[in-house]
Amino acid sequence: MLPSDQAIALPEVAITESLEPEIVESEDYEPITDTENVERFVADYFEDTPILARIAECESQYRQFNSKGDVLRGVENPLDVGVMQINEKYHLEDSKKLGFNIYHIEGNVAYAEYLYEKQGAKPWMSSSPCWAKYTHKELARK
Repeated sequence: MLPSDQAIALPEVAITESLEPEIVESEDYEPITDTENVERFVADYFEDTPILARIAECESQYRQFNSKGDVLRGVENPLDVGVMQINEKYHLEDSKKLGFNIYHIEGNVAYAEYLYEKQGAKPWMSSSPCWAKYTHKELARK
């Protein structure tokens, strides 16, 4: 045992990579009205769950807003909103309780991620003929 007045010298260790996950924020992809920027944002956001990026492509063609600048609404069902086409009837109340604003792209994708963790791809089965054509390898978690 060392006397209390002696300190142990610890080697210096350089940390080259952050252990914190990279935060993907829409502000880094401005203007978010540009579908190419939305596609990059969605791909980066869903890097670990690429099936959700494919779903976004099939559901909204990577659009959060329509040509007038309003939040995108579904053609078949106008209660579906945003890049992930989150249905207001079924999900608006829960999304609000959880603190997600589905009318903003970050809240829309975050709530979609929450839904996917709870229900898998079930909420987007109506668009599965589009996204299910991708190979399992393309859609697998990394």
